[in-house]
Amino acid sequence: MKRHYEVAVVGGGISGCALFYQLARYTDVKSLSLFEKYEDLATLNSRGECNSQTIHCGDIETNYDFEKAKKVSVAARMVVKYALMHGYAGEFMFSHQKMVLGVGEEESAALRERFSKFREIYPYLRLFEKDELKILEPNVVLNADKSGDRSEEIVAMGVQSGEYTTIDFGRAAKSFVKNARDAASKENRDAEVFLSCEIERIVRASDGFCLTAKDGLEFSANYVVVDAGAHSLFLAHKMGYGLDYSCLPVAGSFYMSDKRLLKGKVYMVQNPKLPFAALHGDADILADGRTRFGPTALMMPKLERYRGSATFWDFLKTLRFDGKVARSMFELLCDSEIRNYLFKNFAYEIPCINRRLFVKAARKIVPSLAYEDVRYARNFGGVRPQVLDKTSGRLMLGEAGINTGEGISFNMTPSPGATSCMANALRDAREVCAFLGRKFNEDKFAAELLD
Repeated sequence: MKRHYEVAVVGGGISGCALFYQLARYTDVKSLSLFEKYEDLATLNSRGECNSQTIHCGDIETNYDFEKAKKVSVAARMVVKYALMHGYAGEFMFSHQKMVLGVGEEESAALRERFSKFREIYPYLRLFEKDELKILEPNVVLNADKSGDRSEEIVAMGVQSGEYTTIDFGRAAKSFVKNARDAASKENRDAEVFLSCEIERIVRASDGFCLTAKDGLEFSANYVVVDAGAHSLFLAHKMGYGLDYSCLPVAGSFYMSDKRLLKGKVYMVQNPKLPFAALHGDADILADGRTRFGPTALMMPKLERYRGSATFWDFLKTLRFDGKVARSMFELLCDSEIRNYLFKNFAYEIPCINRRLFVKAARKIVPSLAYEDVRYARNFGGVRPQVLDKTSGRLMLGEAGINTGEGISFNMTPSPGATSCMANALRDAREVCAFLGRKFNEDKFAAELLD
């Protein structure tokens, strides 16, 4: 006899765990289930080694326009307030120095202009001139031979202290599940978690949907939310949804230094043509503050990294290659900036030359960075499921999803999906309640997680 739940969440990363928490704490849904294919929660992109550990609130992310920054700042604050409410500050959420660095006249002028406008959203922002940067991040100012200051004009915008900037999203995901189960237990509701339980088939049933695991176990649910990263689109395609979307997985790699070259986070100004993160350096909270540089960006024919070749075939099915995909990829490669960026990042993965080329690029942040200062960080980095809209031929930047309106939805969450996990969960929890006729406690949510 298959077990039945009102709501089933497929995927135990930060997004699925955040939704599981909100449904348990803020709704009157009677029974919940969370399915994770691997032996533990948050083993893929949410794992601390697979992302930059940054709370992307939009203050130093120069690829966010004003409206997106306002939206993201609210989403990020939900994560911070959650961690503060449960006492996780200093445990897996930290207040660190962070900034975005402008190098040269053009970038410096753009940062000054952005600073004057975006202070409306972030009143704590400061502009750091070269003299102050010497104190805050001395290695950013020193020239290549450490004999004096770098010659280019540089300016930075950011925050020195007082704002929470850094989080271990993997531990946050596990905390969501723990607190969800505690909340459900207090009200005698079911909130079950199934690890090593890969859902490979979802079909309509008389009582909603039937979910079949790889080991043959069957479950059913009135409402299903799929938060399985790149595999969300894979499962959607199996059900006939989202066939006008393709997935182009982009892998990010990092380089690690055994030195503490930076005191905090130093980001570079984003190229507006490129949907991928600009190079940055971080004091890694899982590596005793040693500096991690990255990420690179490499198109990869796999939906998951470091898991062998098993997801190569899943990638081919999710790509749904046809003339529209070919034309879109050709148009991307026709842009010289995008083409050169992709080729350069491919070179960052080639043994023998990768480290030398990467160090040359990272010297924009630390001019004195030497070849022997960094090493390729093995088993670091994840895969971003970059979604391609085949109808428009455009890459869908930010979060992408499919809400069928039929009791099942699919979320694909590229950056800043982890930071926006609570806002995305709020949207989904409201939709679940509206569909099932359940109640979402707006007052409690606002009191706990909104300013």
